[in-house]
Amino acid sequence: MKIITGIEEMRSESTRQRAAGRTVALVPTMGALHDGHRSLIRKARELADRVVVSVFVNPIQFGAGEDLAAYPADVHGDRDLCEAEGVAVFFQPSGAGMYQAGHSTYVAEEDLSRGLCGKSRPGHFRGVTTVVAKLFNIVLPDLAVFGRKDAQQARVIERMVRDLNFPVRIVVAPTVREPDGLAMSSRNAYLSAGERRRAACLHEALNAAKGLYARGVRETDALKGKMLELLAGQPAAEVEYVEIVDYESLKPVSEIRAPALIALCVRFGRARLIDNTVLGTSD
Repeated sequence: MKIITGIEEMRSESTRQRAAGRTVALVPTMGALHDGHRSLIRKARELADRVVVSVFVNPIQFGAGEDLAAYPADVHGDRDLCEAEGVAVFFQPSGAGMYQAGHSTYVAEEDLSRGLCGKSRPGHFRGVTTVVAKLFNIVLPDLAVFGRKDAQQARVIERMVRDLNFPVRIVVAPTVREPDGLAMSSRNAYLSAGERRRAACLHEALNAAKGLYARGVRETDALKGKMLELLAGQPAAEVEYVEIVDYESLKPVSEIRAPALIALCVRFGRARLIDNTVLGTSD
């Protein structure tokens, strides 16, 4: 596994590989890798000849008072995991390399990013689209793999790729969960033992909505009401949002008639946890 920190070196590496007829897949991460990331790497290996994993904690997607300074990090563990999974290149650029002095150019998606997490994290998705656009221009991937746990992020990236004509195929891989259903996340490390036990309520709430849907309930107020009722049973849970939106537009719907995204965000202490499920599709 090559370890690359320089932008020009990374671009040259991908250019050589593609000139030799090899396909390149990118798995963008912020490090603190876990089995969820491992699943993304394995999907990338299925689809491409060479896998590049980028590790970069992107400062411009964090707002004031968020956890940029405290974001979990384990560089040696990240490298070991990637090497064990057959990653070709571990790309770890510096902040100064990614954002030169006087940086003033950003990429903003202005529709899908407005709701859900975009409501409470202004500027977050502008930071995400900017760094992903930069990574695409540096790594030059044929495809990039993202996780469905971050469903809004994946939809925003898909829209950016479509609108700006990036020659990159976006692959969205299934959410990987702990045995009790909690979606794997680097931020789970913030949870105390008690919070960790209670955090399973996110998955329980999603399952409750799925159960009602399976029994024919299509009105979103009823589905959300059931989820909120269950979450209210956890006094330590601070609900930021429970929403049901059209999967394509991410606009709220009153009745599920097409594929819909059920998304929720719940805080336990320092940990801001998100999760989702898609109804109305066989995927």
